[in-house]
Amino acid sequence: MPTPVASIQNVTKVFNPGKPNRVVALEDIHLEIQAGEFISLIGPSGCGKSTLLRLIGDLTSPSTGAILINGKSAQQARLDRDYGMVFQAATLYEWRNVLQNIELPLEIMKYPKEERIARAEKMLRLVELEKFGKLFPWQLSGGMQQRVSIARALAFEPKLLLMDEPFGALDEMTRERMQMEVQRIWRETGITIVFVTHGIPEAVFLSTRVVLLSPRPGRIAEVIPVDLPKERTDETREDPRFFEIANHLREKLREIERTQRN
Repeated sequence: MPTPVASIQNVTKVFNPGKPNRVVALEDIHLEIQAGEFISLIGPSGCGKSTLLRLIGDLTSPSTGAILINGKSAQQARLDRDYGMVFQAATLYEWRNVLQNIELPLEIMKYPKEERIARAEKMLRLVELEKFGKLFPWQLSGGMQQRVSIARALAFEPKLLLMDEPFGALDEMTRERMQMEVQRIWRETGITIVFVTHGIPEAVFLSTRVVLLSPRPGRIAEVIPVDLPKERTDETREDPRFFEIANHLREKLREIERTQRN
C-alpha cells in the first residue's frame, strides 16, 4: 500500500489537562487518508470536527498519539508547506486586489515575481475568476471571495487541502454552486481534501468517504464510503443512492444522540 497522505494514529486531544475545566475533545482517533480522497468530517456540534482538522494541520498538537503527513510529522509537513487551508471566512486582505491576495503565500515563500503572477493567474483560471484579478475583495460576492480563498490555498500546490466549513455563511443556492466548484477543482487537480461540515447532503455530495464522529469526547462512530460516480452533477442530488447514504447518516446520528441521552 502507498504511504497515506494523512495517518492519524490513536490520537486523543485534551484541553486544559489537570484543571477543573479539563475537556476531552477527541479520544482514540485512528484514520488513514489516501492520496486523492475527499474526506468529510461530520457529527453533532462540539464533537471535535474542527479540532481534528486543526490537529491534521498542526494548528494544535495531540495529547497522545501521532499524526503523520506524507510519512513525516505534522509539524514538519506544515514547515514544508504540504497544507493549504480554507476557513469559513475568506480572510482576504481588503487593501490587496484579488490577484495580490492569491500571490500572498508565494510572496512569503519568496517565489520570484514572474512566477508568483503566473501561478496566481493559473489559479484564477482554475476557479473561473480570471476576469476579476484587479478587483478588490469588497467588490466580490461571498461565493466569489471563497473561490479566491481556495485559489490562494492552492497557489503553492499543496498535497493536502483542509477546509473548515468554508460554505457555512453562504445562502443555499450559492452553497450548492460552491460545492460543484470544489468538486470540479478536486477532480482537475487530484488534490486530497479533508472537509468539515454540518450538512449531511453536502458531505454525501462531495465525498469519497464520510467520517462520522460521536458527541464529545469525539470518537469515530463510522466511516461511510460514498459509492457514487466520481463526477457529481445536479442529477446526483436526485440519485436514489444519494438519498440512501444521506438517510443512513441521519439514522446513525439519531442513534448516537439517543445513546448519548440514555
